[in-house]
Amino acid sequence: MTRPGQWTRGTWLAWLLIGLPVAVFSVWAIVDNDTLYFKTLLNGLTLASLYFLVASGFTLVFGLMRNVNLAHGSLYLFGAYVGWVVGERSGSWVLAVVAGFAAAALVGLLLQLLVFRHMQGQDLRQTLVTIGLSIVLADVMLWIWGAEIYTFEPPPWIYGSTELPLVEKFPTYRLAVLAGAVAIGIALWWFLARTRVGMMIRAGVDDRSMLAASGVNVQLVFATTFAVGAGLAGLAGVVGGSALSISPGEDTRYLLASLVVVIVGGMGSVAGAAIGALLIGLAEQFGLAYAPTYSVVFTFVIMVIALAFKPRGIMGKAA
Repeated sequence: MTRPGQWTRGTWLAWLLIGLPVAVFSVWAIVDNDTLYFKTLLNGLTLASLYFLVASGFTLVFGLMRNVNLAHGSLYLFGAYVGWVVGERSGSWVLAVVAGFAAAALVGLLLQLLVFRHMQGQDLRQTLVTIGLSIVLADVMLWIWGAEIYTFEPPPWIYGSTELPLVEKFPTYRLAVLAGAVAIGIALWWFLARTRVGMMIRAGVDDRSMLAASGVNVQLVFATTFAVGAGLAGLAGVVGGSALSISPGEDTRYLLASLVVVIVGGMGSVAGAAIGALLIGLAEQFGLAYAPTYSVVFTFVIMVIALAFKPRGIMGKAA
């Protein structure tokens, strides 16, 4: 029997399969072109931060509450579009972020009340219904905003570039995204692990009837959680639109990224979502920089290795 904290032979083998090639590659890449390596590293961390912001909401809804919401990517894109409209009319990036969060949270709340509340535990029905909703929402957003590419202007206080060792100049906004993602991750972990509401959420997932018998309004707790998870997707839409762009198809991209991050990191684990986002973001950026033809392969290699040795994900636990 394996004691807590003791590494199994499979764990050592998994780290060897991943760690040794990464170490060898890192030494070669630094010797060959250290500026490119460290700039790609920062780009990977920035992309991982964005993936984490989207996947953290997905972790709440899919991993923790066990609701299969395949319209989560649509919430990302909807929040981005609403944030863009508010930002253009108000001239305030902060208001755009608030509007993106609020709009996605409202749609998420409606999804919980009108769809998931009546399909609790029916994974197949949830999957089919949310796939249909994502298609409808994508067409509605295409009809309203067209196929143009929209971008946000970062706020003046984080606009421009910052001098850094080894990489010379790096966009200040991307560094702010990294810092913001770390802060949100810590706050989300603290909320779920250390607050009474977080404990009620986890208790409601494990035994809903027992929580209801103790006098807690389970539906209110779940609806609030769903709204927060959806709002994080909308917030990420504005943040991602400022770092990259907004266009049709981004909903599918970030839905797939969230699925991979949650599966690799472990369902219901905020720390797992952070680890999964880190692995996927770095793999994508280093793949694009050093092996663009095969860059998409690295993501699936990570997923295969992680699930081969940790079927529930890196930080996943038995249900």
